[in-house]
Amino acid sequence: MIIRLKFKVLLIFSAFILIIGLYLSFFADNAHVVTADSNKDFIKWVDFRVSYDAMDKALKADIASVDEDVKLNWVELLAYLGTRYGGDFARYKSKDMDVLINKLKNGTSIEELTKDLKHYGYYFEAYSAVLGNFVGPYEIQVKDENDSSKKVWVKKYGLKVFSPIAAGYGYSHYDDFGNSRSYGFRRVHLGNDLVGSVGTPIVAVETGRIEALGWNQYGGWRIGIRSLDNMRYYYYAHLRKDHPYVKTLKEGDIVYAGDVIGYLGMTGYSRKENVNNINTPHLHFGMQLVFDESQKEALAEIWIDVYKIAKLLNRSRSSVAYNKDTQESERIYDIRFHNVPERTLHYNTEPAVAP
Repeated sequence: MIIRLKFKVLLIFSAFILIIGLYLSFFADNAHVVTADSNKDFIKWVDFRVSYDAMDKALKADIASVDEDVKLNWVELLAYLGTRYGGDFARYKSKDMDVLINKLKNGTSIEELTKDLKHYGYYFEAYSAVLGNFVGPYEIQVKDENDSSKKVWVKKYGLKVFSPIAAGYGYSHYDDFGNSRSYGFRRVHLGNDLVGSVGTPIVAVETGRIEALGWNQYGGWRIGIRSLDNMRYYYYAHLRKDHPYVKTLKEGDIVYAGDVIGYLGMTGYSRKENVNNINTPHLHFGMQLVFDESQKEALAEIWIDVYKIAKLLNRSRSSVAYNKDTQESERIYDIRFHNVPERTLHYNTEPAVAP
């Protein structure tokens, strides 16, 4: 009797599980039909492993060719090699880029060279999302050679982005992307920590719009800036206690590459605001790629290793000076671009001057 009873209970339980399984399967199938994002065609993952040496050589080739008959595009050079290496730049050899550049300068187009490379389109789109707006024409102020108290505008072509650490301030860093973190829950580190002194001015790497501003229990006082093409989200975290960012800064503001936005600190790892719980003063610098808005606040976020990018940007540092009236550090040499919205970040005073 007991055996029959157990068998009957087992049958009922199995039937119940089967019904639930069929229901969930039906629900999942219908959910798949009505979920728009699942049908969109966009890049879902990027493992950016381009070496510093490759970026450096491609960048110099691009800039050097600006007035030549064949204008080179550094992203195309890197995407071609990335396709050939399967994204693994541990295989990079300088002569590979030399051969590619010679072919392009001798009249072979990038389209001809890549017509049989199945994955070139992916690498070009992925690398463009990372580096696409880093290089181009711009105008910037420099010190007047005839009168050091004045500044003049000059037209340039090259890197139009900046290191997040202002000129004249020291810092150190190493490739810590993917390292373990345990506050709150165990996870991996999705950025590059630039170790420096509290109060070091932090500048916007690229022109963009302030998308996030305020306290986050993990990042402390932090700023999030979205590039104007919406492809990159820059994350600056662990800013200074009490005075983390420029006081007039607000969400929605347009800031230009090289503008001072905040100050290095050690806030974070606390549910309570304005708390220093980070042992070593540093800037957490991160870059998220956004091919579709469904990736912005989701489990499928794409954060890339920016260590080599930060190293590359060290050659482009924004000079700043302290303004006693505003008690803010401000850029000394302004910059402007063609077809870019006017900045809305203002310090409500005369611009800083070179010491």
